[in-house]
Amino acid sequence: MSAPNHADRLRKTLQLRLENTNVDLFEKLHSDLPRRWERFDNVALLPLHSFSSELWTEIISESWWADVAKALEVERLFRKGEIKGERRESTAELLYGDGVDVERIEHGVRFIYRITECMFSQGNLNERARMGSIDVEGEKILDLYAGIGYYTLPLLVGSKTTEVTATEWNPNAIRDLRKGLQRNGVENRCTVLEGDNRSHGERLRGRFDRVILGLLPQPWDGIQTAIDALHPTGGILHVHGIAPVENPESWESEVIDRLKEIVVDAEIQCIERIRVKSYAPHWDHRVLDIRIES
Repeated sequence: MSAPNHADRLRKTLQLRLENTNVDLFEKLHSDLPRRWERFDNVALLPLHSFSSELWTEIISESWWADVAKALEVERLFRKGEIKGERRESTAELLYGDGVDVERIEHGVRFIYRITECMFSQGNLNERARMGSIDVEGEKILDLYAGIGYYTLPLLVGSKTTEVTATEWNPNAIRDLRKGLQRNGVENRCTVLEGDNRSHGERLRGRFDRVILGLLPQPWDGIQTAIDALHPTGGILHVHGIAPVENPESWESEVIDRLKEIVVDAEIQCIERIRVKSYAPHWDHRVLDIRIES
């Protein structure tokens, strides 16, 4: 049996709602229907501004949202909001259903989070999968901007002996990170440190084989902490940032130059360059895997 065409089901739902009453309005609203959405758990997450124009005023009601949920074969509807503040917090809105805690499953990793408070970028799927597939057995890893465990959880689930220290300053993200650790059964191999990662500098110093700097647009504030956290002989950094589409090499050069200012007597080599996703017009989210050997 073929998969249901949810876009067609949504169009028919609108058509039935307006059948024989307002053909002109149907044509206008039909062109304004969302064409895509994220669907997971028992949730559909609609794009920002979906069903928000004035044209929908006479349509929107609890029964309308119930019909939309039925068309999309979900129990809960949310609409994306802007990501706000230094803590990159979600402002997604619950439109229909009960409860705001959701679960996503990717490559066997379970992420649990409160969708109205914590963000989750679908576009980072491949990078999360990559973190879960690299050979890190026996390593001690520091995730400087852990969030709800975007990279911490894949690293732990994808290995048997890896230990991760996760630092995070958003209490909502920390709550959901702890839930994810327990849900995946890996809480015994993760230490969660709350607050600004720079405040843990001495505790982190010289202990790690690998450090993840997964902060956008740039993780410059964490560079010194990351380097200090590596073993005295060096290790690997995964540096995230945004780079110009036409000249990503300029960003790579900036990263390398900043590292050289801190580790003068070390060999610095970029061993992997990853394009994660489009971040904004003319800008990409990219990752550099950098080996430092002292």
